[in-house]
Amino acid sequence: MAVPAAASVRDVNRYRPPAVTGLVDLLDRQVRERPYARALVVAGERVPLSYRGLAALADDVADRLGRTGLRRGDAVGLICANTAEFVVALLGAARAGLVVAPLDPALPASQLATRLRVLGARAVLVGPTVSDVAVLPVPVWPLRVDVSRAGSAAVALDTGDVPEVAGAAGELSDRDALVLFTAGTTDRAKMVPLTHANVAASVQGVCATYELGPGDATVAVMPFFHGHGLFAALLASLASGGCVLLPERGRFSAGTFWDDMRAVTATWFTAVPAIHEILLDRSEREYPGPKAPPLKFVRSCSAPLNTATQRALERTFGAPLLSAYGMTESSHQAASEPLPERGALKQGSVGRPTGVEVRVVDRRGRACPVGVEGEVWVHGPTVARGYLGDRDGTAYTFVDGWLRTGDLGALDADGYLSLTGRIKNLINRGGEKISPEHVEDILAGCPGVAEAAVFAVPDAVYGERSEMGVPPPEGWGRVGAAVVVRAGESVGAAEILRYCRDRLAAFEVPDRIELVTALPHTAKGGLDRKAVQARYAP
Repeated sequence: MAVPAAASVRDVNRYRPPAVTGLVDLLDRQVRERPYARALVVAGERVPLSYRGLAALADDVADRLGRTGLRRGDAVGLICANTAEFVVALLGAARAGLVVAPLDPALPASQLATRLRVLGARAVLVGPTVSDVAVLPVPVWPLRVDVSRAGSAAVALDTGDVPEVAGAAGELSDRDALVLFTAGTTDRAKMVPLTHANVAASVQGVCATYELGPGDATVAVMPFFHGHGLFAALLASLASGGCVLLPERGRFSAGTFWDDMRAVTATWFTAVPAIHEILLDRSEREYPGPKAPPLKFVRSCSAPLNTATQRALERTFGAPLLSAYGMTESSHQAASEPLPERGALKQGSVGRPTGVEVRVVDRRGRACPVGVEGEVWVHGPTVARGYLGDRDGTAYTFVDGWLRTGDLGALDADGYLSLTGRIKNLINRGGEKISPEHVEDILAGCPGVAEAAVFAVPDAVYGERSEMGVPPPEGWGRVGAAVVVRAGESVGAAEILRYCRDRLAAFEVPDRIELVTALPHTAKGGLDRKAVQARYAP
């Protein structure tokens, strides 16, 4: 009898995740029990900021915001790099009962203005490195944090009057903690409201998966305006009593990464595959070898990681590489490979559900048998209630408490999830459905290949509308690939095609390969498929 492809995992270890209820009390236990322990290590001088000091700064910001006329449940924007200002502003606004919407500082001012207007933010907090804010449609409040080596810390925040505004924020309440924007262009990015309960469940799930505690430390690689960096690196570390080093200027730098890791005696870090590839490519020159801090694990999330890179990373860094899976609508993590002592590591999978239930369903919403591909659905305390200002999107994506992820995958008999692609990315070649992610994984395994992007090429004969998800335009059907070759390698298109023919079905083999020097990526480090399509498909 077929076993339905659904799985859930409960914490059966002795480890207990931190008891938090959201952003408001995230620091409370550490302030009581370990007030002088490092919470953050700040900027180029690597100055430590204790839990007691961080909480005092957050309380100061909360007090100042509470005297501005903002009401509990109001939305405020936050435009800041991965600096102390981001952390203090986030926690301070939460303690004032406000809902924080982090925004990418690299977005053009016009896009920032559009997002703030559509949301209905009543003000926006900005860090010291942010410029070009004159066109923003709401009051701009600069915030600065100064931390001295002597141990003193102070915050400067310029506030003013707040206007009444219209927007989707009218749907928020003081139970909400965050509004995160999904990846996408301004006109397509969706606004995801996350409650304090969502935040607490996500943080507890991450902590439980990796058994994070006061002895752990990490370097902030991923931006905090996306769930990956926010939940996995920052909030989980602070809730569990660990330490987070914030790189100089608040941005990842491969050139200083290993010095930062050594400075904080890091025990783990999390990044997207593109950054793992960068670190791997530079490891011969920059990885400190025996002088590197011993790592418990390395984590990869937000995009597929090919198995060849995973094996190379494990050999180089001497630590298990744990793949994880999540999305904004599930408050980041929904599944992860376990620590080696807690379960098997299955290369090619993203592990088991973490605090949620995962099932794989067919087009009619029926559970697929084990090993059968279908759409991945997620249910549990981390799942958002819907989108702000988008009833149609909410009705389609959120069904009876289940989140339709739009991802294709399968569950094995042990409850491990393997992803096979995105429904909307499928290429229909004469009736054969091709997952570009699968082809990219094969291409990345070719000796000499650093990265690959697979896309649909317009074709009048093979093109056909997809039956699932968002259809590709009429007439698209052949397979193209843009391939980045590692520096110093001489592999050519013909050799890459021969490699593919030995490992792919005939209809999956690219019809066209272009050798390129680099591929476009999104702000959070994933492959920018729209840019790839626009650049290479015509």
